[in-house]
Amino acid sequence: MKILAFAASSSKKSINKQLVTYAVSLLEGCQSEVLDLNDYELPLFSEDREAELGKPALARAFLEKIGDSDAVIISFAEHNGSYSAAYKSLFDWCSRINPKVFQNKPMVFLSTSPGPGGAGSVLAAATASAPFFDGDVKATLSIPKFYENFDSESGVLHNSEINAQLVSAVQQLCRAVGVQY
Repeated sequence: MKILAFAASSSKKSINKQLVTYAVSLLEGCQSEVLDLNDYELPLFSEDREAELGKPALARAFLEKIGDSDAVIISFAEHNGSYSAAYKSLFDWCSRINPKVFQNKPMVFLSTSPGPGGAGSVLAAATASAPFFDGDVKATLSIPKFYENFDSESGVLHNSEINAQLVSAVQQLCRAVGVQY
């Protein structure tokens, strides 16, 4: 099984990237790739920019990564209750190339934040919209109070209850693609 994972954030210190990297580490015997959104940086999407630039190679490459995977894990950063600008712009560019951005891949959606909400607002929005973009969300998990529940130094979720929920989400993804966990 080939897993594609990324944080929907361009922060070099992204807690969502730490989380998604840990989630991928729970998948034994799978090939995985954790992308960095900074490698796919594009100008903010607009129809004027689209007329000028056409279909940017970075957006096509990102869509190809999704297409070449068996499953996808995304951890969403929340900026003022919504998507980060970096993710939203990349997603918008991709949707103009292929409106079925997620290409019917089984997916796990995660989110985290330093606060008690765990970026739940953006997670809910992403989950609700995924079917419109051919996303097959198998599980979601919002992790509140990141710094209290995750050890950034060792890269491990040390809250056993939340860790069990994450393991369950990953197991659902494995079952969706027919891999024993």
